[in-house]
Formats: sequence, C-alpha cells, structure tokens
Amino acid sequence: MCSEVVTRFAPSPTGFLHIGGARTALFNWLYARGRGGKFLLRIEDTDRLRHTPEATEAILQGLRWLGLDHDGEVISQHEMAPRHAEVAHRLLETGAAFKCFATSDEIEAFREEARAAGHSTLYRSPWRDADPAAHPDAPFVIRIKAPDSGETVIRDSVQGDVIIDNAQLDDMVLLRSDGSPVYMLAVVVDDHDMGVTHVIRGDDHLNNAARQMMIYHGMGWDVPVWAHIPLIHGPDGKKLSKRHGALGAQEYQAMGYPAAGMRNYLARLGWSHGDDEFFTDAQARDWFDIDGIRRSPAQFDLKKLENICGQHIAAAEDAALRQEIQDYLAVAGKPALSDAQAAGLERAMYCLKERAKTFPELLEKGHFILTSRPIEPDGKAAKSLDPVSRRMLEELTPHLQDVSWKRDTLEEVLNDFAAARDTKFGKLAGPLRAALAGRAVTPSVFDMMLVLGRDETLARLAEAAS
Repeated sequence: MCSEVVTRFAPSPTGFLHIGGARTALFNWLYARGRGGKFLLRIEDTDRLRHTPEATEAILQGLRWLGLDHDGEVISQHEMAPRHAEVAHRLLETGAAFKCFATSDEIEAFREEARAAGHSTLYRSPWRDADPAAHPDAPFVIRIKAPDSGETVIRDSVQGDVIIDNAQLDDMVLLRSDGSPVYMLAVVVDDHDMGVTHVIRGDDHLNNAARQMMIYHGMGWDVPVWAHIPLIHGPDGKKLSKRHGALGAQEYQAMGYPAAGMRNYLARLGWSHGDDEFFTDAQARDWFDIDGIRRSPAQFDLKKLENICGQHIAAAEDAALRQEIQDYLAVAGKPALSDAQAAGLERAMYCLKERAKTFPELLEKGHFILTSRPIEPDGKAAKSLDPVSRRMLEELTPHLQDVSWKRDTLEEVLNDFAAARDTKFGKLAGPLRAALAGRAVTPSVFDMMLVLGRDETLARLAEAAS
C-alpha cells in the first residue's frame, strides 16, 4: 500500500512571498491536495540575523491570499535545532561523520594552494580518518564523510537522472563549532521528521540534493522523491527580478488581481495540461502532476496574467467578488465600501465583471453605483452636458415617470424618444452616461438605469438637466 503523500513549502522569512516561491507553494499544495495528502509549512528561520517576524507574517498573508491552506501548525526550523544537533552526533557515533579541528586559516591556506595548482578547492579534511586518541582539546566542527569515489545519481522527477561525480562533494559541515546546525542538515532532518515524501522546489537547489543525500544515506533514511522545477524568467529570458516589475504575491493582491486568477496563471507557469489555459481549482487539483512540469524556465507575462484574471472575475460568484474586493481595498490602503455601496456593487456585478481584468477596472466600471449625488462629471463627460443635451434630458424625464422599469420597455422608450427628435440613440447615450455616472465610458445605459432604479435615475437626470 502506498504511503500518504506529504509535501512542504519551506520559505526563508527574510522578505515578502516572492512570486517564484508562491508558485512552488502552489505546486506542492496541488500535488498533495489532489492525492488526499498533506501540505505542510515550515519557516526556515535559522538565520536569526536576517529573520524578522514581519517577513514571516508577510509570507503567511501571501499564502492566505492565494488560498493555500496548510495542514497542522507552522513549524519553526530554529526551534528544531536540538534535534538537528542530535542527528549530527548520531552520524558521528556511526562513523558517517567526524570531528574536524581544522582552523579557518588552515582551510583558507588549503584553498589558496589548490587554486594556485589549478586543483579543486572542495575541502576534504585531514581529520576524517584521524584516530580519536589524537584529537586535540580544541574547538571542532562535525563534518560528514563525503564518498571517496564513484557517482551520486539524483533521480529527479522533472530533470531526469542527474549524475554528480562524488569528487565534487566536500566533507560538508553539519554542526558548527558553537554547536549550531547548518541549513543543509536542518532541511534533511526536518523533511524526514515531518514525513515529507516529495520535495518539490526550485532547480537552484538541484546540486544541494546530492549533498543532502549523504545525510539520508548516513542515517539509513528513505530519500524523498525529488522534483526540481525551473525558475521563472522575465519576458527578456532572464531570471525574474525587480526590473521586470512586482515580485511579491501581495503586490499583485494590492494591484487588484483576483487570487483564483493568480493561482490559475501560476499553475500554468512551467506546467501544462494539454492546451487548457483557464481552469478551476478543482480541475487543477485533479489534473496537476509532476509529469506535466517542463524542464525549461517559464516566462512571466503580465498580459497573460490579466487575461486569465479577467476570465476568473467573469466566472466568479458575485458575493465572492464583493468580499474579495473589500479585501483588496484593505490591502491597497483604500477606503472600504459601505454596506450600501457593497450591496449596490453586487447588484451591478452582472454588467461589470464580464470585461474587467482587475478589481480597479471593475470598480471604475461600477463608479455609477458607488458614487452619490451630486454627480461630478469628469472632463470628457462634462462635454456631453451642453445646453442642448441638458434640455433633451429635461424633456426625457417625463417619459420615464410611469413606465414599467424593465429593460425592453426602457429600450423602447429611449429609442422612440431619439427617433421623435430625428436623432440616433448614440446622441442621447452620451448625456445619459454623463448624468448617471459622471463618466464617458460606462456599462450600458439600460443596465445603469436598472441597477440604480427609477427614483435614483430620475433624480440624476433632473439634477443634470438643471
């Protein structure tokens, strides 16, 4: 019987949730959730000088926004240090590791000589086979014994078999002279103790796998399934960086991109399911597999992100959009919608969400329901309210007093009104947009009238005509 799938996301809390890290978290989440497994979260906070609680919270907020829920408590790698040290000493006891008394000056001298001779600077300690009776009473580090010969094969589910000549592996430090564990040891111990079965991470960690396998083998532990995914590049083919724009997941939330759209787009960055571009979370969980991850780097394309996000806004439930927009406003530092505004926006959603790619676009389209009298037309709309147009609105108002407030009736009344004045409806639409919304670009005039209702519509027309 197969064991339960367990994946993990293990960010370093030194800044925001990078968009590349967000994709790594998503891939791990999808793989676990699609198989009824567990998705765990570990904060790799061993670097106490760079670690900040604010950075940890930023990562957690980014994951919450993306909807990537984790199982169990958040694990602090720093708090597991005693366990890491325990494993290092266990390796020492079994002979898989050794005490190294070489000083930093001696190691640097070795490397200078190696460079001068054109040899490898990877350090193989002279203490690895020393008789313990010859050990001095001096500070020491614990190093693992790298294999003397042969090859290490990383069987990677994305990259294929990657062969590392063991001559490229050094006697890696496990425990520093002050007793603190190094990152490479901590990662292996934590993954083993957490029961991680699949390590899905960036391919910048690929070479680390060979070094970490020395610890797995030394402890007699099962090696997890490796899956090293290519990094994300910018449109210019170079590694994604600040020059390409926003890097943090929360920056995209603050710009008004919907979480579902971001999940969909990130899933498609380096993974595919046939030609499917738009899909739901449920479909992504069912479809996602490591086999679909490509070996080549994915390119971040803002236009594709916007297109996918637009489709998700159009497909979303109105009530869900209402809540996510409130969340967006809070993150963006903008005033929250009042209950009346939020209700009106939800009522208008049917005529707003079809072509909006971001929440700012949707809110601009919904300006007519979010604003209140007196309506202040912008510059372009104001040009539509010349004296002739104002008089036309004044004449129109009585025709709307007692009609049935339904779309087909409103269309008939307005078109008949325009025809009676030997003009096209387009000539009437501009002043109506300016009167109802204060904008030249709005949803359909009829949609605005239906959403606003008879009383508010007539009040705005009367105000614009005066």
